[in-house]
Amino acid sequence: MKGQWGLILGLLAALIIAVFAVINVDPVQVNYLFGTAEWPLILVILGSVLMGSLMAGGLSIVRIYQLQHEVRRLKGTARTKQPQQTGADQQERDDKCPSTDSDKS
Repeated sequence: MKGQWGLILGLLAALIIAVFAVINVDPVQVNYLFGTAEWPLILVILGSVLMGSLMAGGLSIVRIYQLQHEVRRLKGTARTKQPQQTGADQQERDDKCPSTDSDKS
C-alpha cells in the first residue's frame, strides 16, 4: 500500500510540474559572472530547486555521518564501562528468570 501512495504522489507531483512548466515558458535573462543568457523561467526555477535540494541533501549526509560516528564512539565507551559478567552473576540471573523451555516438559 505504501508503494501505491508513493506512485500516486509522484504522478500528482509530475502533473503539477508539467502544468507549471507550460505556464512558465517565457524566457528570462540570467546574469552570470562572465555574461548573460536567456533561459525559460521553468528551467531557472527547477535549476534553483535542484541546487537547493543538493545542498540540503549534502548537509544532511554530513550530519548523519557525524551522528553515526558519535553513536559508535558512545557504544565503545559503554562497552568499556560495563561491568564484566561473572559466571556467578549469570547463574543468579538464570535463577531469577527461569527458562520457558523447562516449563513445557
